Amino acid sequence: MIKEFRLPDLGEGLTESEIVSWKVNVGDTVSLNQIIAEVETAKAVVELPSPFAGVITALHEQPGTVVEVGKPIVSFEVEGDAGGQPAAAAESVAPPAKREPNLVGYGAVVESTGRPVRRQRNFAAAPPVVEPVETGPVETGRPVVEPVETGPVETGRPVVEPVETRPVETTTDERPRSTPPVRKLAKDLGVALEDVRGTGPGGLITRDDVRNFVGGEGLPAASEEPVAAAGQPQRAVPGQGERETRTPIKGVRKLTAAAMVSSAFTAPHVTEFLTVDVTPAMELLARLKSGKAFAGLKLTPLTLVAKAALLALRHNPTLNSRWDEDSQEIVQFNYVNLGIAAATPRGLMVPNIKEADRLTLAELSAALTELTETARAGKTGPADLTGGTISITNIGVFGIDAGTPILNPGEAAILAMGAVRKMPWEYQDQIALRQVMTLSLSFDHRLVDGEQGSRFLADLGALLADPGMALAMA
Repeated sequence: MIKEFRLPDLGEGLTESEIVSWKVNVGDTVSLNQIIAEVETAKAVVELPSPFAGVITALHEQPGTVVEVGKPIVSFEVEGDAGGQPAAAAESVAPPAKREPNLVGYGAVVESTGRPVRRQRNFAAAPPVVEPVETGPVETGRPVVEPVETGPVETGRPVVEPVETRPVETTTDERPRSTPPVRKLAKDLGVALEDVRGTGPGGLITRDDVRNFVGGEGLPAASEEPVAAAGQPQRAVPGQGERETRTPIKGVRKLTAAAMVSSAFTAPHVTEFLTVDVTPAMELLARLKSGKAFAGLKLTPLTLVAKAALLALRHNPTLNSRWDEDSQEIVQFNYVNLGIAAATPRGLMVPNIKEADRLTLAELSAALTELTETARAGKTGPADLTGGTISITNIGVFGIDAGTPILNPGEAAILAMGAVRKMPWEYQDQIALRQVMTLSLSFDHRLVDGEQGSRFLADLGALLADPGMALAMA
């Protein structure tokens, strides 16, 4: 018996995933819940376990292909029922197996098609012209009007019953049939779906239809040779190869772009700056590194800034909150899930440390090390990328002093820490060479007033300028 496994909804509200790699080949025998593939969503790389025990008969998609949820990706040959009962009868008798998740948002269920109900679409062929009967308002909301003289339609059959006043040739004013990912692709490419001819079932417009339109009758394809103003093709410069490189917008880059646009045009951003003499904090860091209590731990300026920010939040809790538009409420968190912006091969990610405010300095150091290493290895799970309450981005590692960071959606504040630089500085009424850092704080002005943001930044600066202040603020 051949069973198809359709790409499941991984529980992240996403409609597609990219096949990263197959862990099996055609002809391999697999067991239930054996890992058969890695797929990349917009948030993380997820391993897919097998929902059947059997033999792989077909791999329907190649690595690197973006697949819509509900589309078949692999077929299995599984053993039939022991009693020889037909498969259809067996399925009608046996109750559906209960979904038992074995990873975030997804669990393999034996004998399950894996196709989410919300993805089902039945596209029938376009119906023939028939004599309409009186039915009341049509789907577009226009009432059926009295009969008019329209002449014969394309099929040659006269109209004998009431019809709409629009010409028959314009079959309907419904928007072209397509799926959300296809509409998004068309929007990104600047293509009007009304101009695209669908080749899918019932005229469904597919990704290939949009791409073919862009590369054919519609817009010029990226691979076409550019044409000069005089109408003559430009010559490629020797040794320079392609004049353009186009990279598909997908995965983390696609999600990050959507999140940043949403945040920038939803939350009114305010950014404040504070330059601090952090020499005492750097001296403390050097002493801690040589102490036995922190042996084997990776202590960095980020460790101290993160701990100081957690202490400052205790006195300025409005920065650890969220604007709930639906309920028209301000939600203040009584815990801190500290997000850390990390540059990874997959793009920018902001995993967070759960309950970071409860951790000691040593525990926070270990958590930061694990978080960054996991992110750079591309192994961050979806659960670690959600639920953040405030974030820190360390732009100092790139030699940058200050910036205007954009809020992570759903958070009230984000702190950017700049590079630690030796600079001439006023110290005890003298000019001395000191270690200086600039802090940049962006916050949502709907939630955080200027006074509250300024007090938080001042408290943070005071802790870094004099770590002993932690005793007074604890």
